[in-house]
Amino acid sequence: MAGPSRIVQDLRRARVLVVHPRDEDGNVLIAHLKRLGCEVRATWPLPPSLPPDIDTVFLHIEDVHVEHALEIIDLQQTAIIAIVTYESPTALQAIIDLNAHGVISKPLRPLGILTQFALARYRQSYEKRLAGKVQKLEETLKSRRLVEKAVSALRAMNGLDEEAAYKLLRDQATSKRVPMATIAESIIAAQDTMKSLGLSIGAKNQP
Repeated sequence: MAGPSRIVQDLRRARVLVVHPRDEDGNVLIAHLKRLGCEVRATWPLPPSLPPDIDTVFLHIEDVHVEHALEIIDLQQTAIIAIVTYESPTALQAIIDLNAHGVISKPLRPLGILTQFALARYRQSYEKRLAGKVQKLEETLKSRRLVEKAVSALRAMNGLDEEAAYKLLRDQATSKRVPMATIAESIIAAQDTMKSLGLSIGAKNQP
């Protein structure tokens, strides 16, 4: 768990884009973020794309096309803090559609900005870690399916039992110093090629 000083240090390392008209509220927000010590840039309206190093966006959601905002924000997986004037149904829907990590209301005051800033960055970081775990799980399941299919192919081609086919696959991966899934893909591809040519090398056809 991050301590208080670590949270503040994380905020100071942030690279922030404020997407808000340069009015009094926009100036309050920019000044407060700069006092915190993080790198801040400002623009209005929402640009066609985000600067490549931006990791946090404060977005005034009025007069913004949500679809465009989603497209460019998701591309960089940035933390997003929505800025709203009224808690109207339209604004609430935009917050939900954007999956905003934090929300601040106008008129903007320094009190509350820091809390939403920290919360948004924590939520985005948590979502990123969770997505990474899901991806690893999917890759593990995919590898397992490939190995199972390759074992079946080896059994069909060489007349091996399941344990012997698995051991052959594992030994090949070990000797070549590659993942078992890589060897499995090669075996499956070879079997598919033979089938496409109408050929068979099943054990029953071996001399």
